[in-house]
Amino acid sequence: MSASVPPRVTDSAHASSSVRQPHASPPRRRPSLAGADISASVAVFLIALPLSLGIALATGAPLQAGLVAAAVGGVVAGRLGGSPLQVSGPAAGLTVVTADVIQRYGWRTTCAITVLVGLAQLGLACLRVARSALAVSPAVVHGMLGGIGVTIAVAQLHIVLGGTPQSSVVDNLRALPAQLSDLHPAALSISVLTLVLLLLWPRIPGRAGRAARVLPAPLVAVAAATALAGLTALPLAKVELPSWRSHALAGLPEGPALGLVAAVLTVTLVCSVQSLLGAVAIDKLTSGRTDSAAGVGRSDLDRELRGQGAANIVSGALGGLPIAGVAVRSVANVRAGAVSRNSTILHGFWVVGASLLLVPVLELIPLAALAALVMAVGIQMVSLNHIRTVTRHREIVVYAVTTLGVVVLGVLEGVALGIAAAVAVALHRLARTRIICEEDAEGIHHIHVRGQLTFLAVPRLSRCLHHVPRGAHAVVELDGSFMDHAAYETLQSWQDTHAAHGGTAEITGRGGQRIAEPAAVAQCSCRPWTPWRNHHCEAPPQAARDDRAAPDPQAHHQHPLAKGISAFQQHTAPRVRGELARLAREGQRPVQLFLTCADSRVVTSMITSSGPGDLFVVRNVGNLVPLPGAESGDDSVAAAIEYAVDVLEVKSITVCGHSGCGAMQALLSTPPTGAQTPLKRWLRHGLPSLERMAASAAGRPSGKLAPRLAGRAPADAVEQLCLTNVVQQLEHLRAHEAVARRLAEGTLELHGMYFHVGEAQAYLLSEGPGHASGAVGPSLPHEVFSQVSPTPPAEVTRAG
Repeated sequence: MSASVPPRVTDSAHASSSVRQPHASPPRRRPSLAGADISASVAVFLIALPLSLGIALATGAPLQAGLVAAAVGGVVAGRLGGSPLQVSGPAAGLTVVTADVIQRYGWRTTCAITVLVGLAQLGLACLRVARSALAVSPAVVHGMLGGIGVTIAVAQLHIVLGGTPQSSVVDNLRALPAQLSDLHPAALSISVLTLVLLLLWPRIPGRAGRAARVLPAPLVAVAAATALAGLTALPLAKVELPSWRSHALAGLPEGPALGLVAAVLTVTLVCSVQSLLGAVAIDKLTSGRTDSAAGVGRSDLDRELRGQGAANIVSGALGGLPIAGVAVRSVANVRAGAVSRNSTILHGFWVVGASLLLVPVLELIPLAALAALVMAVGIQMVSLNHIRTVTRHREIVVYAVTTLGVVVLGVLEGVALGIAAAVAVALHRLARTRIICEEDAEGIHHIHVRGQLTFLAVPRLSRCLHHVPRGAHAVVELDGSFMDHAAYETLQSWQDTHAAHGGTAEITGRGGQRIAEPAAVAQCSCRPWTPWRNHHCEAPPQAARDDRAAPDPQAHHQHPLAKGISAFQQHTAPRVRGELARLAREGQRPVQLFLTCADSRVVTSMITSSGPGDLFVVRNVGNLVPLPGAESGDDSVAAAIEYAVDVLEVKSITVCGHSGCGAMQALLSTPPTGAQTPLKRWLRHGLPSLERMAASAAGRPSGKLAPRLAGRAPADAVEQLCLTNVVQQLEHLRAHEAVARRLAEGTLELHGMYFHVGEAQAYLLSEGPGHASGAVGPSLPHEVFSQVSPTPPAEVTRAG
């Protein structure tokens, strides 16, 4: 176990400032721009630029509208939103809805609808209903995105082939044979090149691939397609960006009021749900990071909805597309190392600069390349991972109904059908419960309950339980996740009655895990809230008296070892069997040799949070390391060290002592004379520790300073010897040839650790002033055992 201990702070002014007075005002922080945010903003900008143009092309809006939406989404939503690392802009999930609105009402009315969508989002945010969007079944959301993806892919396929898309998926599918018979080689070749690069660029292996992935695949694909079209002078339609002076802004909405309201509700629904679910997903992605972004904090969903509303108002007023959180850009932002909302805001400014300064370059891009890019995004929206997930949760019907509804009828209609299907599935699960009664060859009666156990299933459950004979052993297996009060009362009443007539009953959950103790042992003193104590329940006094009065011929089954093994086989083995099978196949590969005392209170896996295969553990009385060549008659410790260092090639060795060590007490209290028992002969390897402590106490020039605990002095001579012994055994370790060789190569670290049993506190050995490493070096001016905490102060760090 390697831990890095920060250097102590010797500046008293700095140390005092780290402890703030309760009512002192926090210091004013100067605005700063992290380098990670700058690099992340550039990465997101390079992805956002081609995607924004492609989405604008797919909706039939002016291409500049995509750039406006990208810039506003970055600056406005990035500044006001509640998810610091989520990037907003024109989203592929809005393509179908926006295209339908543009076709029905025209572009200027669409901009007005976008403004109304923003106002609706602000209203919803004021009502604080953002979290209610998370109540929508994930199968409905994934089905909606899947249906939109299919619609986008089919429509853009016509542009890829050199044609023009129709108004609906059905029409596009009908026109596809004619389109295939009338291919345009130039458009097809550019599209194929774009798709190939999108597919292969992230998969380039080795060091070259890591260097290549600095540039995002969408930018590389569009740039390569543009370069090929320019070099070969292919006859292709290209991007046309009209002058900003003629850019169309929002106008008064024109059309039937009911249709406009439906359009506003549809766009509001899709924008809000996609943005809020995206914020939650980005929270999960950010929580897995260990860098400075770990302090960003979770998203404020109501604030995020307000930010999206403000962005849609500004985007619609300036003639931009509707805005929502975009998963592709947000994930790229997090993975590029962004640490604050500055990266999102900066990317918006980069889009503004490109829109004003790079118009001649943007007009070289072939429309076929943008169509291929958007088609690939649409295909990716039909996620196989999502399909597997909803299938595993038995919600594939909801997903399929939503997807087909969106493809055939439209987004709002498809989502409504999906919600209806989700409600129907939930009611079906709640009402449909299968109860199977059977008796095995050993006479045990099994009652299998499949589904939720509610009052509707009580008559069938009672009928099945009534058929269990008196005195028989029964196992009731509940495979659902819900049981109402009526079912609970029925089951509990039968269990008590069955036990009163000499029968036994066991109620288990899915997979056989026991979820309730049989009534026969209902008086067991061990309860879920009982503090951890020796892993076993203590038998009640009455049961103990009964055992003395009438010995049980099966009493050996009540032995703590047998009980522990039984509990392991029943509860733990099913959970670790897969991991242990992997370790059995691959062999052990521990990274650390952990040498500690045989004391039963030192549980190595508990105090190091380790599992099977993590530690190579050596335990002996007093955590002693005999010097090489010592006439001990026992080479087990030296053999373990040689095996761990040379064969297993561990990276570190830890010597762990503990408080109240009986071996150290024996060293202090037992005279060296007298009969040489095996324990005395073994403890002589601890005499150098005793001499080291005595030399330190006497202040002899040859003696080193005694080890100490950070923050307090050792409680007594035994604790002082325990600390000294850890340091001394580390010196013994360095005398072993294999250890010395690996230390010289710089491939091995030594660590000292002290575990205070009563305080449940672990301490790590640090090197003293001027050293930052937790590993023990060749020489120590003095040794300090320090705690290591999650937020370490100047000198004290807490382990574990």
